[in-house]
Amino acid sequence: MASIWVGHRGTIRDYPDFSPSVDAEAIRKAIRGIGTDEKMLISILTERSNAQRQLIVKEYQAAYGKELKDDLKGDLSGHFEHLMVALVTPPAVFDAKQLKKSMKGAGTNEDALTEILTTRTSRQMKEISQAYYTVYKKSLGDDISSETSGDFRKALLTLADGRRDESLKVDEHLAKKDAQILYKAGENRWGTDEDKFTEILCLRSFPQLKLTFDEYRNISQKDIVDSIKGELSGHFEDLLLAIVHCVRNTPAFLAERLHRALKGAGTDEFTLNRIMVSRSEIDLLDIRIEFKKHYGYSLYSAIKTLLCPLTPFSGGDWWKGEDKEAQR
Repeated sequence: MASIWVGHRGTIRDYPDFSPSVDAEAIRKAIRGIGTDEKMLISILTERSNAQRQLIVKEYQAAYGKELKDDLKGDLSGHFEHLMVALVTPPAVFDAKQLKKSMKGAGTNEDALTEILTTRTSRQMKEISQAYYTVYKKSLGDDISSETSGDFRKALLTLADGRRDESLKVDEHLAKKDAQILYKAGENRWGTDEDKFTEILCLRSFPQLKLTFDEYRNISQKDIVDSIKGELSGHFEDLLLAIVHCVRNTPAFLAERLHRALKGAGTDEFTLNRIMVSRSEIDLLDIRIEFKKHYGYSLYSAIKTLLCPLTPFSGGDWWKGEDKEAQR
């Protein structure tokens, strides 16, 4: 199961000479008594893979009869607590909780829904949906249906089904056919057939869509981004644009999200924590490179400048070699 979530461009890998019992004991000492050894928590939890952290969770429960996440919640507070708990949560459960939080309360966080559903694989979406039902005893689709509407809802539900083709093979004939369908559904008619955009952009593989977008430019003499902006609007437009950006460069898309989370009057820790944790074993190295390329400074320096000096992002193997890596 772990292999589904782990890529080759993550900043976190399996820790050598790993001992769940040693780590569980060290964590127990760090959070017992008066005061908390935050540096110890950071050094352990940000330098172990999620698979290793789950073994620590089991060892902690067996040794002390308590859930590690509950002890972390009881001893920590604020954004640091949220991050430490996120690190000991299985990936599918973490994403399920992020989706629930995005739909909880008075308003819906459409940006978070869009980001999660456009950047997860079909296999991941199936696991997230299963985790969502296990945790909340309600289907992810039902909550999306009740909290969103219109074409945006249709597209989200299609993505949540986890039916996107994951094949790396591309079909040139299909790309030309789909490009023609998209052209007829938008630029070449009065009004827009939104369902055609949803069907193609939410179900075809990323390599297939990349070729389709090239064919679309040949047919319409316009980039698919310009056509989407001209034909669609609102959250549905934002969702389809997010898919296009992910097809072309997912790390750059997530780097832009991080930049938005870090700039302005206040830091969006909800987005920052989600991307850092969920991509730490997949493509965070590439996200860092894209961040520096687009914004002229490193993600490391942005986080270190804006957040408290004692932060999980300022130490540990997670961030070693930031500038060297960003220059590659």
